[in-house]
Amino acid sequence: MPKVTYVVPDGSVHDVEVPAGQSVMDGSVRNNLPGIVAECGGSCSCATCHVYLDEEFAGLFDEATDEERDLLEFAEGADARSRLSCQLIVRDGCDGVRISVPDTNG
Repeated sequence: MPKVTYVVPDGSVHDVEVPAGQSVMDGSVRNNLPGIVAECGGSCSCATCHVYLDEEFAGLFDEATDEERDLLEFAEGADARSRLSCQLIVRDGCDGVRISVPDTNG
């Protein structure tokens, strides 16, 4: 099972096994990690699951949709690495992905 590393707002690091087919958001919420609020439950409509994904891992996920990019325009602290974790679907090749959770999601 792929392991995703979450760096949460307090700087602590959590390695979580996330089953292929689930989102990075699901991995965080199911393990009660701080920072990913996920108000909309993963329907890509709120941006409270904003994360930073390093460029080295970007190719492991689908490109951001227009809807996701529109939401990220309004996310506090968004930059070129910004993604919505509900849209980052884990695959078998995602082992070792590292994401950072900003302290601005809720």
